[in-house]
Amino acid sequence: MVDPLRNILKQGLTPPQLALTVALAVPMGLVPVLGITTLLATFAAVRLRLNVAAMLIISHLMSPLQLVVLIPLLRYGARLLGNGQGPELSIGQLRHLFATDWSSGLSLLWRAGAGAVLLWAVVSVPLGLLLYFGLRPVFRRLLARQTTAAVVS
Repeated sequence: MVDPLRNILKQGLTPPQLALTVALAVPMGLVPVLGITTLLATFAAVRLRLNVAAMLIISHLMSPLQLVVLIPLLRYGARLLGNGQGPELSIGQLRHLFATDWSSGLSLLWRAGAGAVLLWAVVSVPLGLLLYFGLRPVFRRLLARQTTAAVVS
């Protein structure tokens, strides 16, 4: 894990840029919309002139965790935008809704998805800030050690 970060630092990313890359890539890798991670990470990296490959690698490393948090975010999102009322989001309930009233099923999925994205956005800001300010000193020390080792060699 450390060697790829060292290689990225050798490619010209400063410690604050590397911290920003991680701070943005982790929340983008957890977005509760499957298939959008690559677009978000690439756009952010290009727009902020960060390393696109590093952003994509880090965001895609979050995929297993994204799948773990997806269902809870969808459930809480359905409750959040459904005012705590309406059908519970479950596979059985969705099957029943699509079999009897498909428009209600689509409505429930839409509310769940929109609520999940809203919850993700609320959690992503503090997570990103925590990662950014927590990792800057770590990457500075890593760069200092790398520079010292290069001078000694």
